[in-house]
Amino acid sequence: MGKSLEEVHQSVATEHKKTGFRKILAFLGPAYLVSVGYMDPGNWATDIAGGSQFGYSLLWVLLMSNLMALLLQSLSARLGIVTQRDLAQASRETYSKFINYILYFLAEIAIAACDLAEVLGMAIGINLLFDIPLIEGVLITVLDTFLLLFLINKGIRKMEAFIIVLVVIIGFSFIFEMIFAEPELDKVIYGLIPSIPNSAALYIAIGIIGATVMPHNLYLHSSLVQTRKFDRTPAGIKQALKYNLIDSTIALNLAFFVNAAILILAAATFYRNGMFEVAEIQDAHKFLEPLLGTKWAPVLFAVALIAAGQSSTVTGTLAGQIVMEGYLNLRIQPWVRRIITRLIAIVPAVVVILIYGDGITGKLLILSQVILSLQLGFAIIPLIHFVSDKSKMKGFHISRTTQVVAWIIALIIVSLNAKLVYDEISSWLDAASHPIILWLTVVPLAFGFLGLLLYIVFKPFIARAKSNIDNHSPHNLKLKYEPKEAYNKKNIAILVDFSKADEAALNNAFELGGIDAQYTLIHIVETVGALMYGGHVDDHETTIDEKLLLEYKDMLSQKGFNINTELGFGKPNTVIPNIINAANFDILVMGTHGHTGLKDILFGTTVDKLRHKISIPLLIVKK
Repeated sequence: MGKSLEEVHQSVATEHKKTGFRKILAFLGPAYLVSVGYMDPGNWATDIAGGSQFGYSLLWVLLMSNLMALLLQSLSARLGIVTQRDLAQASRETYSKFINYILYFLAEIAIAACDLAEVLGMAIGINLLFDIPLIEGVLITVLDTFLLLFLINKGIRKMEAFIIVLVVIIGFSFIFEMIFAEPELDKVIYGLIPSIPNSAALYIAIGIIGATVMPHNLYLHSSLVQTRKFDRTPAGIKQALKYNLIDSTIALNLAFFVNAAILILAAATFYRNGMFEVAEIQDAHKFLEPLLGTKWAPVLFAVALIAAGQSSTVTGTLAGQIVMEGYLNLRIQPWVRRIITRLIAIVPAVVVILIYGDGITGKLLILSQVILSLQLGFAIIPLIHFVSDKSKMKGFHISRTTQVVAWIIALIIVSLNAKLVYDEISSWLDAASHPIILWLTVVPLAFGFLGLLLYIVFKPFIARAKSNIDNHSPHNLKLKYEPKEAYNKKNIAILVDFSKADEAALNNAFELGGIDAQYTLIHIVETVGALMYGGHVDDHETTIDEKLLLEYKDMLSQKGFNINTELGFGKPNTVIPNIINAANFDILVMGTHGHTGLKDILFGTTVDKLRHKISIPLLIVKK
């Protein structure tokens, strides 16, 4: 199995020399990338709707959601730190291929729904700040694809710094908004007492939960924590868990402050002035200046909105790459992944805005958050199973008390969603002129997802996880070759990727060099983790690749060959030339999978870029 975010895997060192605060700083970062998803434009829509319609009464939902998120994100981090697998990889090892395809599809829907919120939020922010039409603003959001690629190339620490700057901008904007709004503190405290005024409030509450506890963040966090390289002794793992909990607590409390500030702002301005129908972000922006008496209030609001949308869209792309690699063992070019994700969000946004106008965006944002909430159970339940598994967690499984609390949270979320689905389908059936169509389509679909939910609840209780190494597709060690006596190359580099292409590359290399040549097997780890963190990444795929490379070496050494190994991290067309040009090789041999055209665009082609960057001959062997 590949490493999660291989490009940046174990690329941030947490050396033993670092102590105290410097040690903590080395671990801080992943939770901030995760936390921006908790303050994205989708949150704004649900918070504004909740505050304007019900005042401060839904503040307790935000607090409860934040506590839920803190526990679930800490479980996600624990899974990644201990097992060196992200949530998608762990699911692929546990469930059947068919079930994993469905879970992958649901995860992609959640990411698309989240990206829809980012697209609309950024477009609205651009519209409010620069008076650019909403449709054009939506199309402009395509450009952030290039920003993401630029940040990944600069490394994870640069990306984390960029995100933290955006979070600080959002935070300071709302500190000033609170000063302008002058909320009633006694009512704020009273809002922390649980209450649901009516069914409309339940819909908004579920939207708030969906906007706060986001399924793609569970996939993302379990991968990002693997970017820290630390001593993998029990003491080292325990320390990493502690520091990541500190990271999560600080980051998610900042996100809670932002969400609470938005809801309080809506309550203190719109609800207090009897404007109960302000659910659109544009309306909120328009009324801020006359209600608060300062022109800076709407400007800060729009700036914070753009910062929230931009920061969230970066992490949403990483999450999409993680679920695709984890569930499908499929790795495509990051820019292709980004464009596909963005187009899936832009197309429905453009169509709906063209048909219904700009006024529909608020409803679209809230709907996107409800979709996220509906998908939550399919991410939370496997996560709880995995971190409760003693064999999988190697002694770092969660306690019985934590298990009970986690299952209660899962039950609350699933129950709320079940009620929402039941109410929505009932209202559709009552209003439909031909209910038989709904009975034949929507109702069976709902029962199908209920069956899937029950399956993933009970499956791990009755079946053991698949063997980790056996599931490391598509790696294959069954090599056939016939060594030759004659040779004319003495120092040969061979690029291997643990696929069937290796057999042809090795055979041709041995024919060139014979039994007396020196061979160096080179493998490049190219997950997102490795791209961003380089050789400091320390996840499951790096461990497996190191093991397989050594197995190649041992097997070939037993046949009489002189074998060295070299493990590189990052983009192959950058890392391979660095390795080749730094050594005294006579020739580089590599296999090729033979795909061209569209496949080259999707999966990337190393050969064309590589041959211009190395100073020795390149032998390309087709399998």
